[in-house]
Amino acid sequence: EEDLLTDVCREVVERWSDSQVVDSKEEKEDEVQAIASMMEKQARIVVKPKEVSQEEKQRKAALLAQYANVTDEEEYPFPALLGALRDISCSNPLKQHSPSSAGNTNVEDVLNARKLERELLRDEFQKKKEQDKLQREKDKLAKQERKEKEKKRTQKGERKR
Repeated sequence: EEDLLTDVCREVVERWSDSQVVDSKEEKEDEVQAIASMMEKQARIVVKPKEVSQEEKQRKAALLAQYANVTDEEEYPFPALLGALRDISCSNPLKQHSPSSAGNTNVEDVLNARKLERELLRDEFQKKKEQDKLQREKDKLAKQERKEKEKKRTQKGERKR
């Protein structure tokens, strides 16, 4: 009976392990199938290119041609705007322009603005440096005072003994 019992147990274990292998294969196949179906769905989604009408193409080409025709001799493609810009830059009270200066003043304005910005940043850095130095001195004095108080307290405690 013991031999029969071990044979039955062995057979039960073998069948159970066989069923587990089949289940894991089915699960893997299910996962692969799910991934494949998701990839197929994504492949079906196609972004349709925007249809550009012939009129829009011509308008775009005309604009590009207009900007391409600006030569080095022209300062700005729109003379009315150029005059307005000169009026604005000449009305700046911080800057003195001579009426004969017909050149582009934007470069000067940008350079002056950068120079002013650098000076302001330099001043701010210097102030911060001084404040940091003062703060370090204050911290040093406070630390020294704490040490002195601790020293006095310990001396007082030793005198009481």
